[in-house]
Amino acid sequence: MESTRMESARMDSARSLSAIAWGRLRRNRVGVVSLVVVALFLLALLASACGLIAQDWDRQYALSFAPPTFMGASQQALQEESSAWAPDTGTQLDMYGLHDPLQPVLDQLRIQQAQGSGSFKGANENTPERSATLVLGADKWGRSIALKVMKGAETSVLVGIASALLATAIGTLFGAFAGYLGGWVDALIEWLYGVFTAIPYLLLVFAIAAVLQQKGVFTIILILGLTGWTGVYRLIRAEYLKHKVREYVLAAEAIGASHTRRMFVHILPNVSHVILVQLSQQVVNFIKAEVILSFLGFGVPVDVVSWGSILNETPNELILGYGWQLITCGLAMAILVTAFAMLTDALRDALDPRLK
Repeated sequence: MESTRMESARMDSARSLSAIAWGRLRRNRVGVVSLVVVALFLLALLASACGLIAQDWDRQYALSFAPPTFMGASQQALQEESSAWAPDTGTQLDMYGLHDPLQPVLDQLRIQQAQGSGSFKGANENTPERSATLVLGADKWGRSIALKVMKGAETSVLVGIASALLATAIGTLFGAFAGYLGGWVDALIEWLYGVFTAIPYLLLVFAIAAVLQQKGVFTIILILGLTGWTGVYRLIRAEYLKHKVREYVLAAEAIGASHTRRMFVHILPNVSHVILVQLSQQVVNFIKAEVILSFLGFGVPVDVVSWGSILNETPNELILGYGWQLITCGLAMAILVTAFAMLTDALRDALDPRLK
């Protein structure tokens, strides 16, 4: 009977704390805006994963390096596309400033070939015309940068969220066992923590990725999740060391509650605010880690697009003077990461029980 009363009181307290936290979050305008931005991103990525949008992101909608619509059509892009059918011999002669006497004949053959293959407007009604501009521009292959960045966000955010969930779960379990049980369990996990933190994090990730030599989204999730639990573990261990000697835990022990029940039913809800804040912070860290890995060639395979693989293409484009892919991808990543970071701060303030 006494146990039932304590359980009911604990549930009522949890509901009231949740209501208080939600009220604090709603009063934080920056937090609300950040929550809306993150929610819109997640809805767009869910629609992309379901095939509702960005399904044909790899389709050639425009000419190579077509500029954004507000910049107008590029004459250079049109000229490059019109000369794309030129034979290699003519191109090589032009490089050396020589004139090919057969060039008029080759041009005529090129036009006939293009018309036969449907490259020109009206040659084939089933072949769509490739636009000279797109809303946010096109990449080297004429693919829409807007759809490409959206599809890349699906991969990067999936890696960030899945890796954060895995790392947070591992860190929470290790921290709970080490902080509550103590003794040799604490010493063993502390030794493991020291091993992982002795090596700089990114160097450890690069080393594991180089050894595995298996590129893939699942591989990246495992690498980041199995190496990124140390920060969560350190905080959760400290919370369990503090809570295990408090009155409500001692009372649960007095009525015969098991160690498992005290750890995960009584203490865990009281440290959930730390876990949620760490989870949102880990999502930001792992999105950036995936971008770095893919940018350096250790991330997703070539047939998968992510923000890191998109940024990997931009150095060569910048040399040619085409920077809209870098700008679009950089802005999308900056908006999402900044919104996540501000949401993390808002959650920390809303869930902190010490704040009135």
